[in-house]
Amino acid sequence: MTVIREGLIIAERDLRHWRRQPWTPVLNLAFTIVLLVMFAVILGGSIRLPGGGDYISYLLPGMLAVTMLFGLEATMTAMATDAKRGVTDRFRSLPIAAPSVALGRVGADMTTTVVELAVLCAGGFAIGWRISGSAGAAVLAVALLLWLRLAMLWLGIYLALTLGRAEGAAMAVQALVWPAGFLSTAFVSPEFMPGWLGWLSSANPLSATATAVRGLFGNPTGVTSGWLAEHAVLGAVLWPAVLMAVFVPLSARAYRRLRR
Repeated sequence: MTVIREGLIIAERDLRHWRRQPWTPVLNLAFTIVLLVMFAVILGGSIRLPGGGDYISYLLPGMLAVTMLFGLEATMTAMATDAKRGVTDRFRSLPIAAPSVALGRVGADMTTTVVELAVLCAGGFAIGWRISGSAGAAVLAVALLLWLRLAMLWLGIYLALTLGRAEGAAMAVQALVWPAGFLSTAFVSPEFMPGWLGWLSSANPLSATATAVRGLFGNPTGVTSGWLAEHAVLGAVLWPAVLMAVFVPLSARAYRRLRR
């Protein structure tokens, strides 16, 4: 309980920083909305789905999944900046548990992520997206999105602590987000890709979450056969669990070894 209380205090500190300097999360959200409108309005009319279906209904859940990656830069940059300026060293000198700093950062990011999801869903409704699944299934879909974000945060924290520089963290985000986003089912069905590329896209952890969320929202999944079509929810649960099993211990070790 002490670790949780300390993490909440640090999360409050991080949220106050973002409240005073809101431009980074606001610009990230604006960029995602622009990307959503571009694909839906400009490119959507030329993109087909296996078995038919409305592309906007396919696109919006994919964009929600991609957003779980796009917002990592703010958290990674903040962690790297704190480490570089010695803020993390001051935290380490305090009589607080070692996991509290990372948990606080994760808690602040997850709070802003809920707001981002709400804004994007509102934008989706404005351009014609609709949920045809049950309320319980929709809640599970949101939970899977947040589960993916949680896993990606631990990956981001590890990279930030390892690289130790805000510039390096920003470059790592770009190298991580763009390939992972476009080599997935977020924008196009894997069944319209070349065989090897379709396989690679289906094996992407982001694709499992995007496909599962589409199915839970009652939207077209764009996948008519294969493991992903039958076990998307299972993949959306297991992939983030595997990522956290790897990067939570690595993040803890990187934090213990951190030096100015």
